[in-house]
Amino acid sequence: MSKTDTTTDLARYCQELADRAQAATRQLAGTTGEKRTAALRRIAEHLLTRSQAIIDANAKDLAAARAAGLSDALVDRLTLDEKRVRAMAETVGQIAGQTDPVGQIIEGHTRPNGLRIEKVRVPIGVVLIIFESRPNVTCDAAALCIKSGNAVILRGGKEAVYSNAAIAACVRDGLTEAGLDPNCVQLVETTDRAAVGHLLKLEGKIDLAIPRGGESLIRAVVKQAHIPVIKHYTGNCHVYVDAGANDQMALDICMNAKTQRPGVCNAAETILFHQAAADRGLLTRVCDELAIAGVQVRGDERTRRLFPAVAAATEDDWRTEYLDLTIAVGVVDSLDQAVDHINRYGSKHTDAIVTSDIGAAQRFVGGVDSANVMVNCSTRFSDGGQYGLGAEIGISTDKLHARGPMGAADLTTYKWVVRGDGQVRG
Repeated sequence: MSKTDTTTDLARYCQELADRAQAATRQLAGTTGEKRTAALRRIAEHLLTRSQAIIDANAKDLAAARAAGLSDALVDRLTLDEKRVRAMAETVGQIAGQTDPVGQIIEGHTRPNGLRIEKVRVPIGVVLIIFESRPNVTCDAAALCIKSGNAVILRGGKEAVYSNAAIAACVRDGLTEAGLDPNCVQLVETTDRAAVGHLLKLEGKIDLAIPRGGESLIRAVVKQAHIPVIKHYTGNCHVYVDAGANDQMALDICMNAKTQRPGVCNAAETILFHQAAADRGLLTRVCDELAIAGVQVRGDERTRRLFPAVAAATEDDWRTEYLDLTIAVGVVDSLDQAVDHINRYGSKHTDAIVTSDIGAAQRFVGGVDSANVMVNCSTRFSDGGQYGLGAEIGISTDKLHARGPMGAADLTTYKWVVRGDGQVRG
């Protein structure tokens, strides 16, 4: 087969995916929230009863990943075990139990002429999710889209091809058993990267793209897309230890934010210490504990004076999302200087302050331009599940439509509904 024929076949395949998804959205529009909830509960049951089959499929992906030399952090993202599969099922169950966002009246009022004006939540339509490594995204994204009345096309990475297929089979069987079109959730079966480009050009067929993965993936999606894209490029997250920080709290938060799971987007990549906190030995204490945990610390000049064992930080270090056991550490003269540093180098994802000064906390919250601002808690809480959303379709650092972890309600738009009893405009 010629390259032209192959390209034509791939384009046709992508068009068919979108056509089936559009037809599924029309069916979803006529279903009740109870029916969508029933489908989610069936999906959760299938995940539990087929957990060993999912783990066996995942083992094939893990073997290929190790043979390909993927980093430990990426292998961790890819790994499924009984606990993680059970957590996936529990997440689907939590989403099933949430209030149905479709049809919610966001606001409403009656005009002097008697017209009733309402802003009502409605599904976005067809959503394309492009993701890497994490197979749990398959069921998280599917569940959130089903709950919000959207059809979804899932394009996972080749490193999770077996895991994604096993999970998607659970989802589609649950939909069928609940009387819903299984094409509400479709997994792109080809690993050909050109499929993504075809899908991103289907303006009028696909309503929204959400890429989840590394910066290079997200920038490639944005460059090719003819449809709206919700994104975050990097998770360059900060912890600022204020002069008024409790020392033990600061140590606990810094360690958790960096080491609890370093390969994820809400792990801390930079710690900033107020000079007063650094001078009383807190910087040395934190750097000691980080080093013991295997973290490579890169510090500015003032950090290296207090803790000579660290490597020198470069300008690039302040901008880097390491996704590994590496962190940049700096010392600032004031809270304002910390805020300026974060707004200059950060990615507007998640940034935290540790302080006992209420006024300082409020200034930090007001000054940092990020989707998530944490006060006296780890950046690792920046997560849809931790926020009570059940799961997240992604974390947006955009400012329009949605910002931060996106749950089912964030996968809706709205329409204006106007009710009258014969009014005409004079």
